[in-house]
Amino acid sequence: MDVLSLEIKSKIDDPKRIESLLKLKNARFIGEDRQIDTYFSINNGRLKLRQGKIENTLIYYQRPESKGIKRSIVKIQKLSSDNEALRNILDRTIGILTVVDKKRKIFFIDNVKFHIDDVRELGSFIEIEALDTTGNLTEENLKDQCEYYIDYLHLDRAKFIDKSYSDMVNNHS
Repeated sequence: MDVLSLEIKSKIDDPKRIESLLKLKNARFIGEDRQIDTYFSINNGRLKLRQGKIENTLIYYQRPESKGIKRSIVKIQKLSSDNEALRNILDRTIGILTVVDKKRKIFFIDNVKFHIDDVRELGSFIEIEALDTTGNLTEENLKDQCEYYIDYLHLDRAKFIDKSYSDMVNNHS
């Protein structure tokens, strides 16, 4: 499945405040997941295998590294919960770049997905992803949704992150 996504990632100091604001908007809580994202060594874009209780997917995406709202085209393949064999095959054929270990709370408001992340060794973050899975929304619609929730959650644009967690983990090591 190809998905158009406009998104931001920001460092946050108070995840509970963000969660409370989402609940005030009647955000649908999907659950809390411990996710292991294994990033593989590829030349173009990013390829990661997500292993968790809620989300088990193989994800390929290309996205500019900038602090503002970023546009991504994402290809997602849902997998069974037992995908260790796939991880081993990808490791042997293309190699592992890095592994990101995080606890993630997942919320939705309509087509907008919110992640409140606690990333091992890095701290707390929020990701806002305005998603078009139907082909009915324009890039401008998605951008407006991101802007609305940036303002609603009172996010500090100076704390926006321009990198993938994989880059941040590699730079932290």
